[in-house]
Amino acid sequence: MFFHFGTVGSPRSTPKKPGGSIGTLLHLSSQGLTALELGWVRSVRISEATCAKIKATAAEVGVQLSVHAPYFINLNADHEEWPRSRKRLMDAAHYGNLAGATDIVFHPGSYFGQPPQKVLKIALPRLSGCAEELRFSGNMIALRPEIMGKGAMLGSLEDILILSQEIEGVEPCLDFAHLHARPGDGSMNSFEEWCEVLSAYKHALGADALHRLHCHLSGIEYGTKGERNHLMIADSDFDLQGLLRALAEFDCGGRILCESPQDMDLDARLIKNTWEAITSNTAKK
Repeated sequence: MFFHFGTVGSPRSTPKKPGGSIGTLLHLSSQGLTALELGWVRSVRISEATCAKIKATAAEVGVQLSVHAPYFINLNADHEEWPRSRKRLMDAAHYGNLAGATDIVFHPGSYFGQPPQKVLKIALPRLSGCAEELRFSGNMIALRPEIMGKGAMLGSLEDILILSQEIEGVEPCLDFAHLHARPGDGSMNSFEEWCEVLSAYKHALGADALHRLHCHLSGIEYGTKGERNHLMIADSDFDLQGLLRALAEFDCGGRILCESPQDMDLDARLIKNTWEAITSNTAKK
């Protein structure tokens, strides 16, 4: 299968002119990168006219689009806060659709010290209501709750697979750095462990779901409680070869978006080149 590679947000090497999302699309395309996740992580403040320009430019240069919704979304928010969280997610889906994005990535929230099963009973109907409203309005964008890097956060692999199994229009955002960091002990960082993840994904969502993965990837620093900071891949202990070999073994495809700090386009090209080397060697055997 085929992966599109790109970045989450604009690399710092993006030229100042034209800059912004348009400049980022042109910059990534010039490097052979064909995916961009628009980083609307603080708020959704964009006009319909700008969305139309982004959509047209992405189509022109052949870059696939997704959106990272604002950080301040919590499926386990209290009754007073939930309407605001919901509006952030729905605004990202509305304007993302206008901009040509096919997927909305978001952080699902916190357990607030509660058992995951209890939190999922709150999260499931809330997210289901969002997905149903989008489909009723003709917006077929996919909502992708992200696997989170800290054990205190709603967003284990199991959590995200349950949300995706239960709700039409919801699929995971597989953040491999977060999966590695979440246990806090250096595990989830080998070919065998990645194969276990992909096997669970296939069992829960079907073989076809492996062909439309939406992934985040970077190096990562972690402690006993999980994620601390994202790192460049070369500055981390992340086993890139092991992960990409597992993705090839399971015939995966979709998008891999790099979240490394500083020079994320460099790491995106590293991931792309490593993938091409692995799949080329596999094809020769």
